[in-house]
Amino acid sequence: MIPSQRVILGAGLAILLIITAASIGLDVKSRSDAAWVNHTVEVLKKISDIRLLVHRAESAARGYEIYHTAGFIDEFQAASSQVAPALAAIKLAMRDNADQETLLESTAPLIMRRMEVAAEALRLRAKGDTDGINALKDRAEGRGLMETLTANLDRLAVGEAKLLADREADSRRTGIVLLGIDVIGALVILLLVTMLLRESQRTTVQLQSSLHETQAAKEALEAAVAERTEHLVTAHDELRLSVNVLQSTFHSMAEAVLVIDSEGNVLLSNPAAERMLLHRTGMNVTNLRALSDVFQGDGVTPVKPDEMPSVRVLRGDAFEELEIVVRPHNGNAARHLMISGRPMRDGQGSISGAVLVYHDATTSRETERQLHQSQKLDAVGKLTGGVAHDFNNMLTVISGNTETLVASLKQQPELQRAARLIDDAAERCAELIQHLLAFARKQPLQPRNVEINAAISDIAKLLRPTLGEQIQIETVLEQGPMTSHIDPSRLTNAVLNMAINARDAMPHGGKLLLETHRVVLDDAYAQANAEVRPGQYVMLAVSDSGTGMPPDVQLKAFEPFFTTKEVGKGSGLGLSMVYGFVKQSGGHIKIYSEPGHGTTIKLYLPPGEGMIEVAAAATPQAEGGAETILVVEDDTLVRNFVTAQLQSLGYKTIAAADSKAALQLIEAGQPFDLLFTDVVIPGGMSGRELAEKAARIRAGLKVLYTSGYTDNAIVHHGKLDDGVMLLTKPYRRNQLAEMIRLALNNGTKAS
Repeated sequence: MIPSQRVILGAGLAILLIITAASIGLDVKSRSDAAWVNHTVEVLKKISDIRLLVHRAESAARGYEIYHTAGFIDEFQAASSQVAPALAAIKLAMRDNADQETLLESTAPLIMRRMEVAAEALRLRAKGDTDGINALKDRAEGRGLMETLTANLDRLAVGEAKLLADREADSRRTGIVLLGIDVIGALVILLLVTMLLRESQRTTVQLQSSLHETQAAKEALEAAVAERTEHLVTAHDELRLSVNVLQSTFHSMAEAVLVIDSEGNVLLSNPAAERMLLHRTGMNVTNLRALSDVFQGDGVTPVKPDEMPSVRVLRGDAFEELEIVVRPHNGNAARHLMISGRPMRDGQGSISGAVLVYHDATTSRETERQLHQSQKLDAVGKLTGGVAHDFNNMLTVISGNTETLVASLKQQPELQRAARLIDDAAERCAELIQHLLAFARKQPLQPRNVEINAAISDIAKLLRPTLGEQIQIETVLEQGPMTSHIDPSRLTNAVLNMAINARDAMPHGGKLLLETHRVVLDDAYAQANAEVRPGQYVMLAVSDSGTGMPPDVQLKAFEPFFTTKEVGKGSGLGLSMVYGFVKQSGGHIKIYSEPGHGTTIKLYLPPGEGMIEVAAAATPQAEGGAETILVVEDDTLVRNFVTAQLQSLGYKTIAAADSKAALQLIEAGQPFDLLFTDVVIPGGMSGRELAEKAARIRAGLKVLYTSGYTDNAIVHHGKLDDGVMLLTKPYRRNQLAEMIRLALNNGTKAS
């Protein structure tokens, strides 16, 4: 080997050795980085598990507080028993981070104390210890603990998320450097081989053996480079998998998440933000504010611009469960949102952005409202019952003495007339007291098995002379024996009160419809309506074609002395008496009304003890499909329920909150296979008018209607022609599936 070749070979080998050593060192570091990334992901998962266990225990405790169901105690014990092991596991995983370990040490006792407080509350409620429960509430220890431990868990999660970002960035930098070194090594090898080949052309046959040795060294180095490259690719794949897990978790969250910078630009959002906040790509928080009016939790007081959640969090405020009410300008129903916010800071401690998490509490607030209304009516009932009892005692004395006074004043006609006026007034007071007792559910009932169809037929005959010729009375009674265990005289009074209210709502005449049906209220309906027990009922519906009631009047319709009539034309006790009678009889009452479209009041009465049980037909398996359904429904809860059920059946759904929005979709050429619309909807058109306009745009359009009015009430009100397909609210999943399938296969076509 000549000297020039030795120099070249020596220099090349030295460079290759340096590159190989650097590559090996960086490969070891790359593996270490990937291991630390996986470790941080696991710690984040453990923090999420702790949070989930605490929330499960908290939800179970609240569930037992509301429903007093033993299953919630089991759920609480199952969740709380896992808290201590989970804390031990996360403490073991955080040994590498002293700050996080210190924060966890301070958080763990708070979590365990919160579990003890919740367990104590469950024990007191199970024993019925009201004083103990009130004492525990007065301390308000549980809420404070929950706010503190939630904030600490958020800090732990934010700390780990920042650590994860740093470690991922470090891993990427190591990978890039390693890849660059490997490429340089390969280039050096190729350069070295090229130079050796040139030198070999100028040498003699004696140098062939050296060339073979160099070639072998080249192949060995290439194999080493290939091996290192394979390790690097594997490490990158593992890192990509970890990132995908985090992204999947983020995108599957039910809560809407916005990550914003210091200028309010949205850096990151999840699909829930599109559904809940109407966020679209490119929007900032200013654009989002322009879509809706924002109010405080009372739904009345507007939120000032400088008190908006995004403004507060960018000022440095951190908050939990800040409640706001958002009313979109597009006509969609208002949403109750619970917001948590945390500022993000850079290495110098300056605010670089923020994270906002939005939880939709609309459904829970509606449930709380129903429960509050039920409790309010119950409290008013107890008060009026006590007052009525005392008044009855006094009226007994007044009536008795007045009767004696009338009899003793036969010789003094003027005084006798005055005494009779007192007696008539006492009789009127007694009637009002009976109405109060009916509302308070303290009237003495004499229930027996009553044949409902016969009773309603007799009542209809009595109503005709009472209501006058302007009111047309019709009855639609389900065939077959149908008995209910009720007081028949109270039933007559209840129907009479509802009929008189209906007459007053139709000053220029109209139609009164009395209907009976056998119905089953299932568990889903009972969960959505407080104090309803699932099972069989006899349904009596009283419908009118009058002026209808706005939502605020419906909320107060059952309250005693509430009336919209002129002074002297109503006591405000009619529907209160009906409500008390139905509740005392073990039934349920529901109002469905739309202003300008009439009212239907449905009484769900308990079946008679000797009533023949009609075997329910076997419920067929709900049949779905792959078609697209355009759902038009103004009630947000109903619209969300329908779209979720249809999607679970395999259908694709498009939703609109009013007829105007639906028509815009149709005019824009939005493809769909069936129009499923409520009959009474906002937007300037009824459901029928929407279907007619849509049919002119899209020939052969198939339509299925739905309404809270009964089908007979719909037809008699003149809202729909006879023979159209109608699904009456409330309905169950199987009924929805059956009618949708029927409408798609051979349904009504709009004309």
